[in-house]
Amino acid sequence: MSEFSKKPREFIAVRIAVLTVSDTRSLAEDRSGDVLVARLEAAGHVLADRAVVRDERIEIAGKLREWIADPNVDVVLSTGGTGLTGRDVTVEAHHDVYEKKIDAFGTLFTLISFDKIGTSAVQSRACGGVAGGTYLFALPGSPGACRDAWDGILEKQLDYRHMPCNFVEIMPRLEEHRQRKKGR
Repeated sequence: MSEFSKKPREFIAVRIAVLTVSDTRSLAEDRSGDVLVARLEAAGHVLADRAVVRDERIEIAGKLREWIADPNVDVVLSTGGTGLTGRDVTVEAHHDVYEKKIDAFGTLFTLISFDKIGTSAVQSRACGGVAGGTYLFALPGSPGACRDAWDGILEKQLDYRHMPCNFVEIMPRLEEHRQRKKGR
């Protein structure tokens, strides 16, 4: 029996927090955050929390750390601040908290973006990583980029039924290194 012919899996909802990084937007004007919330809820996941923080590295990293420590948050999706300007510090804030980077996330996002916006895709620094058993993804601030990231990557990788593998099935093992140390 092949890996793909196994009995179908049941959906497992994950708890996702959405963080918008902006010096000018509020929740009421947050179209990119709205796109992510609509898509994650339509997929059957739970919105664990939502916030807007300024383009300040310390504030962004602080909010990420708060949600990493929260047992009710499995995934953090941030939007905004991934470009090349002096105020774009979301990627640096993410790197401040990552224990492990998911390098291929940014690569795959760039490939998806290239199909839509051509060489302008080179300006995005979308990234992904893991810390404290929580997945963290930094997406560009445009609604289109958020749709592309969700539809092209996250929708499948956050679905336990997606084969041959997905992020959800390895969630219980993200902190196994800590469990080994406790058991000594």
